[in-house]
Amino acid sequence: MPTTLNSAALLEFDKNHIWHPYSSMSNPAPLQLVESATGVYLHLSDGKKLIDGMASWWSVIHGYNNPELNKALVEQSQKVAHVMFGGLTHEPAITLCKNLVEISPQGLDKVFLSDSGSVAVEVAMKMAIQYWQAREKPEKHQFLSLNNGYHGDTFGAMSVCDPITGMHHLFANAMMKNHFSESPSCKFHDNFDPSSLDNLKEQLSTHKHQLAALILEPIVQGAGGMKFYHPEYLKGAKQLCEQHDVLLIADEIATGFGRTGEMFACNHADISPDILCVGKSITGGYMSLAATLTTDAIATTISNSEANCFMHGPTFMGNPLACALANKSIELLKANNWQANVKRIEAFLSRALAPLELNENVADVRVLGAIGVIEMREAVDMVSITAAFIERGVWLRPFGKLVYIMPAFCMTDAELEVLCGAMVEVVGLG
Repeated sequence: MPTTLNSAALLEFDKNHIWHPYSSMSNPAPLQLVESATGVYLHLSDGKKLIDGMASWWSVIHGYNNPELNKALVEQSQKVAHVMFGGLTHEPAITLCKNLVEISPQGLDKVFLSDSGSVAVEVAMKMAIQYWQAREKPEKHQFLSLNNGYHGDTFGAMSVCDPITGMHHLFANAMMKNHFSESPSCKFHDNFDPSSLDNLKEQLSTHKHQLAALILEPIVQGAGGMKFYHPEYLKGAKQLCEQHDVLLIADEIATGFGRTGEMFACNHADISPDILCVGKSITGGYMSLAATLTTDAIATTISNSEANCFMHGPTFMGNPLACALANKSIELLKANNWQANVKRIEAFLSRALAPLELNENVADVRVLGAIGVIEMREAVDMVSITAAFIERGVWLRPFGKLVYIMPAFCMTDAELEVLCGAMVEVVGLG
């Protein structure tokens, strides 16, 4: 009979043996032991109940323990939990790809399923390189990305993250060398300044013969700084890519499925990229799944080239459980009037966080869709500020100078009141 460990013993084993994201094994940060989760609440082993303002890194858009997602998971598990996607297919994957083609920007009608956001970016980069090889332009194998951009933690993805703020400078000598343009200076709600595109124009003009693609996060730069930029910049980037014969990869892993107030952030600029990456909230936060969508022209060019196929194939590609959950999540988005909910959250955050604009320790307060950001003038102490939030019954995970929330779309005004109240109080205390 296995021995059931108590909470203290579990945490002690974790501390001594388990490496958490961006953590130190020699000086680990305190951990909270979650026993269960419902709606927007995390239930801890010590009896505390926390409102989760992070939606588990922006993915649990329908809340925890959602009955319909639970049902979809159980029903699919009783049919087939996993089957290889090589030479075989199944209804959940087919339905999911049909759904993705229908809701994504126009022209993206070929879908490659994968395991995670970082892998979706790797797939997109490989697609771009293989496309230009098929076009007999193998010299076009480098990438242009934006400062303050973040695209994942695998090697290809790391190479297009900001080389300074992208958290990966330690690996600089081991990564492929790419190019970077200035972060967009034009804020989402300001009047557009066309000169904000000048550096991007210069980079594309100078390196177009080496560039396979420009990769960017549309409208919202996530983990690299939580910056919101103007839709006209994105529209201009698309036009410049077309002008210089460079593909455009839109990394919507964080922004896809309604987070910014549009189903996809590209819709703010009414553009369709050549390649689109989605992940995170695709399954409602239940399982890891991602997808890379592209055009018929790119898919056909790759498929008719030397290899006669696209050279990638994850073991758990098209996992039926994950696909079934993704289908149900998209169904719930449509049924639950997600756009009205996101607008409600946006209005609430704008009103509730506004007092912090006058705080001398705060550099900026910004809100877009279901994203609220407080940018401090100095970096916060992660351990102490997290403890202060827990004391007030909320779970937030600040980083650097940023204290931010990306709540589930189902969060009520009363729950938002507690969450925002804690943010205003803790930040106000300095």
